[in-house]
Amino acid sequence: MPSDLSRLHPAWSLAIHELRTPLAVASGYLRMLRGEQAGALTDMQRKMLDETGKACACMGALIAEMSELERLDAGEVSVPSAVFDLAALVAELGGRLIEGQARGVHLEVRATRPVMVAGDRTRLAAALSALMHATLQERSEPGVIVVECSTLPGTSQTWAIVTIGDEVTTRSLVDAAREPPSRFDEWRGGLGLALPVGRRVIEAHGGALWSPVGAPRAGSALRLPVAT
Repeated sequence: MPSDLSRLHPAWSLAIHELRTPLAVASGYLRMLRGEQAGALTDMQRKMLDETGKACACMGALIAEMSELERLDAGEVSVPSAVFDLAALVAELGGRLIEGQARGVHLEVRATRPVMVAGDRTRLAAALSALMHATLQERSEPGVIVVECSTLPGTSQTWAIVTIGDEVTTRSLVDAAREPPSRFDEWRGGLGLALPVGRRVIEAHGGALWSPVGAPRAGSALRLPVAT
């Protein structure tokens, strides 16, 4: 799938509309069946309907991501200028994640000092969460994934930096923060469109997203302007 959807805009819009319509019909009938409007349900039937409901919810979330991706590519999303503590957000998100623990993969968050940025906290939270999920999901051997939030002074702008990876990876990611390479594999399976949406959200905030050279799935980093 191409990384730039602007030239697919009409077809993308049509696809979103055409997917929403049958999903709405299927979800409506599903609610009626679960409400036993067509008769009493057995335990097995209710379980089957519950699984169908989960599948419909996944499809609905994917359609919502498609719509968000389309709006971001079209420049139709306005970014709020509310100031918030990015380090606190990183710590909050990291504290919720338990994915990987059964495989011996643990998340260590290093975000103690406030790092203030301006923007859409909800959208940036979704982007950060997707990046953490991707790194935990793709780590095949036991170990520690470090999530660190810090600042990096520049010539005209101080940057907020968030790195996600092992100790060696995070050092290389920080080294590239002044001139981030345009290198990030966003079209990966298992996360829907969360990574493509996340990259566009970060760029809409004047930031950048990148991965280690030669190992695009070993971790990731982002930078955002520090609020003045």
